[in-house]
Amino acid sequence: MFNLQLSDEQEQLRKLAREFALNEMRPVSPYHDETGEYPHEIIRKAWGIGLMNSHFPHSVGGPGLGTFEGCLIVEQLGYGCCGIATAMEANSLSSAPLIVGGSAELQKKWLAPMIEEPQLAAYCVTEPGAGSDVSAISTTAVRQGDDYVINGSKMWITNGSVADWYFVLAVTDREKGYKGMSGFVVPRGADGVEVGKKEKNMGQRCSDTRSVTFNDVRVPASDLVGEEGQGWICAMKAFDHTRPTVAAMAVGLAQAALDHSIHYAQERVAFGKPIAQHQAISFMLADMAKDIEAARLLTWKAGWTIDQGRRNTREAAVAKVFAADMAMRVAIDAVQIYGGYGYSREYPVEKLMRDAKVFQIYEGTSQIQRMIIARELLG
Repeated sequence: MFNLQLSDEQEQLRKLAREFALNEMRPVSPYHDETGEYPHEIIRKAWGIGLMNSHFPHSVGGPGLGTFEGCLIVEQLGYGCCGIATAMEANSLSSAPLIVGGSAELQKKWLAPMIEEPQLAAYCVTEPGAGSDVSAISTTAVRQGDDYVINGSKMWITNGSVADWYFVLAVTDREKGYKGMSGFVVPRGADGVEVGKKEKNMGQRCSDTRSVTFNDVRVPASDLVGEEGQGWICAMKAFDHTRPTVAAMAVGLAQAALDHSIHYAQERVAFGKPIAQHQAISFMLADMAKDIEAARLLTWKAGWTIDQGRRNTREAAVAKVFAADMAMRVAIDAVQIYGGYGYSREYPVEKLMRDAKVFQIYEGTSQIQRMIIARELLG
């Protein structure tokens, strides 16, 4: 049975992440948003106190924590700064295919070093002409002796220029459709890897988003994730682990927006009293609070379900779409409550609104999540 009571260890983990968000992330968040500078120092600090790679298994020296614990951590990181948190959490999506489908040897080769030092990884699946429709990817991997030769371009790759290695999805047999796709680990420093310019995004600006092109890049067959033809399955199963944590980050952002709004509404006076005492504003705050609570519980359920060894595809999609849409709505309401000040970059809610939008886009758009839910309902 799904238990809402957190253990002492889980409470301590959440407190640790909360303190890190407030003391380390919040103070530098405006700077990184303004400049787009990658938060190397913050990431090193987070890695040093165990807030990264919490899902890595014991077999590679990792903590072996579940997706539920990941949700507890990531909500607080999202409360601190979603741009920095996304840069940190790119490791989760990149490593998930290796954890769900890679051999023990492959995991030790690529994941164990990330426990020993603060390394980064990137998930290379999206292409200029293939976003939501992953089956349309054109990147190819051709077997030549003991190697595969990879050619193609990926787009919107988080941590594109700072990752130590990439998980790359490529077509190995076009005739087999998605069953002809395979996953590979590719070092960023491999010959033929070309990283594009940093994209100037609307929000989450310090997240390093770039194109990555592979020109006759040779990788050993031993760096194939699972077996040939299993890449699509590994890539999609990864989302069951990571969509709950993405939802959790959206919850963290929304909670920040609500907290800022409450503070402002209690101080701002209009028509002789704080605007929080006007029903129009108090009802907005109430709606924000109830939706955040609902999203948090959906997120916890999605994380808990997969930690029980049960399939959570539906729960993960429900949590992700509800939390993403909720975060956007709450951020918009926060700007509205601030009024003209909310539209100014001198106040925090403007950034939250910009940061929130991408939750409805990355790791599966809100429309794709609805398709998944409908498919699960209809069989």
